[in-house]
Amino acid sequence: MKKPRAAVGNQSGRRKEASSQEGKKKCAFSSSQSKLSAPSGTIPEFSETPAGLSRQQKALLQASVSPYHLFRDVAEVTAFQESLLGWYDRKKRDLPWRRLVEGEVDLDRRAYAVWVSEVMLQQTQVATVINYYTRWMQKWPTLQDLASASLEEVNQLWAGLGYYSRGRWLQEGAQKVVEELGGHMPRTAETLQRFLPGVGRYTAGAIASIAFGQAAGVVDGNIIRVLCRVRAIGAEPSSSLVSQHLWNLAQQLVDPARPGDFNQAAMELGAIVCTPQRPLCSHCPVQSLCRARQRVEREQLSASQSLPGSGDVEECAPNTGQCPLCAPPTEPWDQTLGVTNFPRKASRKPPREECSAICVLEQPKALGGACILLVQRPNSGLLAGLWEFPSVNVNAEASGQHQREALLQELQSWVGSLPDTHLQHLGQVVHTFSHIKMTYQVYGLALEEHTPVTIVPPGARWLTREDFHTAAVSTAMKKVFRMYEGQQPGTCKGSKRSQVATLSKRKKPSPGQQVLESFFPPQVPTDAPSLNSAAQ
Repeated sequence: MKKPRAAVGNQSGRRKEASSQEGKKKCAFSSSQSKLSAPSGTIPEFSETPAGLSRQQKALLQASVSPYHLFRDVAEVTAFQESLLGWYDRKKRDLPWRRLVEGEVDLDRRAYAVWVSEVMLQQTQVATVINYYTRWMQKWPTLQDLASASLEEVNQLWAGLGYYSRGRWLQEGAQKVVEELGGHMPRTAETLQRFLPGVGRYTAGAIASIAFGQAAGVVDGNIIRVLCRVRAIGAEPSSSLVSQHLWNLAQQLVDPARPGDFNQAAMELGAIVCTPQRPLCSHCPVQSLCRARQRVEREQLSASQSLPGSGDVEECAPNTGQCPLCAPPTEPWDQTLGVTNFPRKASRKPPREECSAICVLEQPKALGGACILLVQRPNSGLLAGLWEFPSVNVNAEASGQHQREALLQELQSWVGSLPDTHLQHLGQVVHTFSHIKMTYQVYGLALEEHTPVTIVPPGARWLTREDFHTAAVSTAMKKVFRMYEGQQPGTCKGSKRSQVATLSKRKKPSPGQQVLESFFPPQVPTDAPSLNSAAQ
């Protein structure tokens, strides 16, 4: 029998936040303003705060940035704030976390409600989050409720939302706030980031501005897109210099009277108007301040007059050399892209490819009803703490026989001796995580005549099919189980069911062919499984 598995190495489903030194940054038109402190967690936020800039780099940034990429004065900043907030008041979406925060007077509960929503929304679409958020807040409406929950309960509710360590960090953070701070959330972006596990600069600023009214600028993927277009920033947004400049702009723009609304308005603008593809520029409340829009209009005018287009050099005039915020000369303006020339598309490293042999092991005649075996993943790394079908990593080029042998050995380590003759290959399921493209070679094994297994080592459990659908399992496991449910083991290749499906799709033979086939009736292998046989 198998002992609990050791942690799987080199499997992390998270993109770490970079770290930076806390300090003061000078706005384009005002005296120095305090900035948020360095991120310390590993919540999967967008690529945000750059690694700490040296004094030399900071001086280079301030000296080399053209006014073209800045807001000229207080009047221009005020115009941006008023236009954006006015639009937001009219057009903002009705979302459950906004309703909850607006009606909550208790600051700790406000901050908790914002915290949960911001963590769920990282790397996840709003439409997906709404149902998860509603169920979460119904189950754990306060920090104290979440702190008393088990990790199993948290993983169970989070199942299917992805980036599963986010749920664990929320629970750990709630326990820390309750145990060490008496249930009172830290009140500033700096202390939120320092105290809460997994909370980075963006999340801390969002909580502080929305829940506590701190004038903390934030930068997420939507705001990156908005700022890069509004100030025509064509350089790589993830570079240290550009990222620092975006944070400077965000801090410069945030409205001290309504910081939470302003930050949400900027994100809302990027989400529904200033979108990655086909932005709705005619509906944009700040189009008159948008350098990208001005560039498009200028290029269109030049083209209509058959005149050569004017380059950025006529408006962006750095003191020396190439502007660090403009697109490099090797990437000229693309007339067909319009404002979507900004921001520059980051080159993404393709996910590494891995292969795993995985088996749905079922006891159809178990006491209490048919049940399937699940084993728990390690408490760290990819899909930490979630449940899955027994599996083993294999070489993608490995033969089917090698896969079967390795998988059977894994299965036997959990439940003892098993018949290898009934281990059937069902097909493959491909699922892409943030950094891994996983191909699951799916097998099925039903213990029809086998003595029911009732005892398993720690880290394994038998569940009914009904319980499986509410268990803490990943989307990938649900895909694997759908394949198992959708076909009897052994019917993927060469089975009678496959043959019937293939024959039904063939064209009707000609009369002459029908005569020939009448002399040669098709032969069905004697060992072919029956269509009405029980699932194995």
